[in-house]
Amino acid sequence: MFWAWASRRRGSLRAALMAAGFALGLAAGVPQAFASPALGSTAEQAPLLPSGFFDNVPQLNGPQIGISADQLVYDANKREVTATGAVEIDYQGYTITGQHLVFEQAAKTAHFVGNVRVRAPDGTIYTATDLRLSQPMRQALMRQLTITTPEGGLVLAGDADFRKGDRTILDDASYSPCGQCIDAKGHRIGWSVKAARMVYDEKTLNVTLDQPTLYLLGVPMAWVPWLRIPDPTKRLSHFEMPSVDYSQQTGAMLTVPYFIAAGPDDDYIIAPTLMSRQGLLMAGEWDHRFPAGATSVKAYAVDQLDPGAFAGEVGDRQWRGALQSTGEFVPAPTWVVGWSYTAFTDANFFADYRISNAKSSVNEAYATHLGRNDYFDARVQQFNLLGNYTQADQDKQAVALPNMRYRNVLYLPQELGEVDVMGRLLGVSRNATDERGVTNGVRYNFGDEETKVHATLETDWQKQYIAGGFALTPLLGIRGDAAYADYYDPTPTPIASPATHNEADLLNLTPIAAIDARYPMVARAGFSTHVLEPIIQLVYRGSDTTDLGITNDDAQSFVLEDTNLFSYNRFADSDRQETGLRANVGGHYQIDFDNGGYLDLLGGESFQLAGPNAFAQTDLTQVGTGSGMDVANSYVVLGAQGSLVPGLTTGGKLQLDPDGGRVTRAGLGANYNGPGYSLGGGYVYIAANPARGTVLPQQEISASATIPLPFADYWSVQASGAWDVTNHTWLAAGAGAYYDDGYLNYGAAVYATGPTNTTPNDLRFTGTLFLKGLSGPHGLGS
Repeated sequence: MFWAWASRRRGSLRAALMAAGFALGLAAGVPQAFASPALGSTAEQAPLLPSGFFDNVPQLNGPQIGISADQLVYDANKREVTATGAVEIDYQGYTITGQHLVFEQAAKTAHFVGNVRVRAPDGTIYTATDLRLSQPMRQALMRQLTITTPEGGLVLAGDADFRKGDRTILDDASYSPCGQCIDAKGHRIGWSVKAARMVYDEKTLNVTLDQPTLYLLGVPMAWVPWLRIPDPTKRLSHFEMPSVDYSQQTGAMLTVPYFIAAGPDDDYIIAPTLMSRQGLLMAGEWDHRFPAGATSVKAYAVDQLDPGAFAGEVGDRQWRGALQSTGEFVPAPTWVVGWSYTAFTDANFFADYRISNAKSSVNEAYATHLGRNDYFDARVQQFNLLGNYTQADQDKQAVALPNMRYRNVLYLPQELGEVDVMGRLLGVSRNATDERGVTNGVRYNFGDEETKVHATLETDWQKQYIAGGFALTPLLGIRGDAAYADYYDPTPTPIASPATHNEADLLNLTPIAAIDARYPMVARAGFSTHVLEPIIQLVYRGSDTTDLGITNDDAQSFVLEDTNLFSYNRFADSDRQETGLRANVGGHYQIDFDNGGYLDLLGGESFQLAGPNAFAQTDLTQVGTGSGMDVANSYVVLGAQGSLVPGLTTGGKLQLDPDGGRVTRAGLGANYNGPGYSLGGGYVYIAANPARGTVLPQQEISASATIPLPFADYWSVQASGAWDVTNHTWLAAGAGAYYDDGYLNYGAAVYATGPTNTTPNDLRFTGTLFLKGLSGPHGLGS
């Protein structure tokens, strides 16, 4: 807004005015300047100046000042220099021009009259009808001032009074970030602020506005008799923008944050929230900075007036609150050390009081090293669920003591290839088994009650060779694993007891050999370039042990698709590994059109040739069950993406069971972006998979659109929706209308979810208002 802008520009204007004044003071003190051809006959008048005149003028240590004018007259009796006709002064990047200039040597004042124009080095232009400067430039006065910024902002003032070390006063002032705020069609746009007086006090660093009025699209929308705010470019204590909210459980909510600048390195924020149903929520934050980093502490507490509003949930208690702390510093150029910690009375506190919509939090301390070729990261971590979860739910979450990773890529001399060294150490502790139950007879277990440690070290060498058009990349490696686990495995039915205690250890060495063979072929046809690349991989992992972590804590997700088709080990992390001899066969095809369009296709299939198939091994996370990799000949996968029409991007994925040609997964999406509007749509299909407990296929279609209204400039409507095809019901729907002219943005929307959504039957209304200016958007509410 204006005060943020004015505080930045004020210094530039004062510097320009001071430069003008000193330039005038030196005009008579630099005789060589009068020899300029631009001064014409004024050079002949130089001898008429009295002896010793230049000795009485203050001197500056700086670059030479350039001065030009059509005529220069000196009145010896009045000790007055008058310059007329295209007067121009250049000083340190500032240019000051005017039609008439009078410099009074005795009074040490300068007076510009007629089309006065000051251009600052940053491109800001100041124009006025009248400019008065006093020496030693303690004060400057401009009348009918107009300031135009490089970004197009406009400041108008009847009078502008600049007093060095004191105040800057603008009478009858206005600020518009959009300049005149009239577009090419004659429509009024944007916002502006007008005030009877705007005063910036350099001692208190406050901006005072008398009778300020906020105009939206030229219409007055808000007025207050008086307003004082701190300079937002300075670190001053001040009230921040209040916020409002509402929920059925808390009632209406009003938050008024107050920022306290305790010192150059310390900030405090106190943010009380008054609620019509729950009373007062106190919140505070402390931020501390030091040369190598920063720390932050946040605290929240509320004595609920009506705990029964959360009946049946974990928030049904009188006192609720939370504590958060973060910190990070750089002890050495390649190292970062830090922590993040969150404690709470109940896991749903953040969601209930609109503090955060995160689904989880991680308490951790870490140290990370990132060098030119090496990487090391060490952490201790505790994982917490956020939401309506009890302590019994939290006991199922793991603690990682420790979680360490290391990688180093060594480039051998004389182009002998590269060596990749990778290490992992993972310790897991969990107080309760995370048994999700049985889905249509299929048991799911995502974590045991356990104490486990698993160490992995793998070293690989690879080098690419080009022979006869083939790109051949052999790989040789070895992996070592050491693990110990003390865990409880529930009996086959989750409700049965007692659980079975198990203790196991493992030492395993896995030799690895692979070769990647590609034959890229390039062709030029018409207005396009084609690249066809057949790909064959042979991968051997010489071990019959797939459960290297004994229990599976970090390799629980897998979907066979084009992005991992040509991977040597498709498991997400180190607790599982592929085994045996496998061949990955497929190809890559790409078309690049001269107009910028393209089409990219990648597809193929994987074959288990010998040895145990790791994806067919029993794992209660069901990571490989029904994945298409648990059989000798995997599913066929295809991925495609492209843009054949400017603005239109499309993509799709397909997973096909070659035994009968059954489609097991499919996805298709497209987006079109044009001037002011966009269209998007998608389709997802997942076939029934009885082996995983899914007896019905899953299908979903979605669409979204943003369309400008042809009869209302700057207005657009947005709509989105998703439909659950399998259950014949809607998943989500939303619509809204928004105005955005580049300086002013406001609108409203409604969003609702259906019964099969992960957040079912949720209805929300939102409203937004943003003022956008030279300092970025200033959101007033949402």
